[in-house]
Amino acid sequence: MRQPFVIGGVSIAAGERRLVDLPVSKLSNHTPVTLPVHVLHGPRPGPTMFLTAAVHGDELNGVEIIRRVLRTLQPGNVSGTLLAVPVVNAYGFIGRSRYLPDRRDLNRSFPGSPNGSLAARLAHILLTEVVKRAQIGIDLHTAAIHRVNLPQIRCEYSRRARSKQLSKAFGTQVILNSPERPGSLRKAAREMGVDVLVYEGGEGLRFDEFAITAAVDGIAGVMLEIGMLELPEGVDITTSQTLRREPMFANASKWIRAPEAGVLRTSKRIGDAISEDELIGVISNPYEDNDVEIRSPRRGLIIGRTTLPIVNMGDALFHVAWSEEIHRAKPASRGSLQEPSAEPLMDEDEII
Repeated sequence: MRQPFVIGGVSIAAGERRLVDLPVSKLSNHTPVTLPVHVLHGPRPGPTMFLTAAVHGDELNGVEIIRRVLRTLQPGNVSGTLLAVPVVNAYGFIGRSRYLPDRRDLNRSFPGSPNGSLAARLAHILLTEVVKRAQIGIDLHTAAIHRVNLPQIRCEYSRRARSKQLSKAFGTQVILNSPERPGSLRKAAREMGVDVLVYEGGEGLRFDEFAITAAVDGIAGVMLEIGMLELPEGVDITTSQTLRREPMFANASKWIRAPEAGVLRTSKRIGDAISEDELIGVISNPYEDNDVEIRSPRRGLIIGRTTLPIVNMGDALFHVAWSEEIHRAKPASRGSLQEPSAEPLMDEDEII
């Protein structure tokens, strides 16, 4: 029998599930604020993995993703330990805001400090009590409000073979080679020796069933890959992986921005492949009879786009990803990109 897992002074025996509240702070009316952590401590040895959601309080998909993952798992079926935090930024979650009350972005506040700002204290608690206890983590995100993202994994696969392996096991259509941002959970975790995948899918303040389902399946794929779960008898993991489509590896992305203000008209959706110089949208002036064409600067795949039809000059419209080495796919394909050797190029708006 495995030794108990101890977190926040609470001991969880092997084969048990517990919800542990880690004290964070108090609201101004003295209402306690905690960081609730679901702990599934399996009866058999194995790795420890964490799941985090709502680091940005208005990114809700991850809350539902973790709920569904926990609903389908029993501690007795898990090898190792799963730590799941459905709502990291409780302040933003309650206020439907990306930020903390001090307007700090939690994902720019790691590794934090036990005596710093509210953001620093919360970052420190998450890092020391949860992240550093694991070997692998999946941080669940969505696009910002008024934008939507195609389900995708972001990591530095060009430099970290383990991240590449885990990303393929997750099974999204797109794997984006994304540099680490100072202050991010991913960077702080990697400096502690923890591999972290960032999942992006859907939009802020909305549930997106397609993105939720893709993430639930992806988390199961990673758990199978690292030996935390076993397939039912008679099911071959090699066969199931073969049935998956090869992911698109992209080492560069850029937002196409509005050249003029007005009303955006487009038929392009996330997941659409586009060609160089292809007409992908038109901006119309509601007071004048003229249209401004929006053309793609290069071939790529739309992995994000605005959901607003009314745009200002310079607004981000389409987030396009590509690779310097492009595999010529069949015309019906949405674009298959080979993994690149070049350094990643990333729009600053999209670095998580």
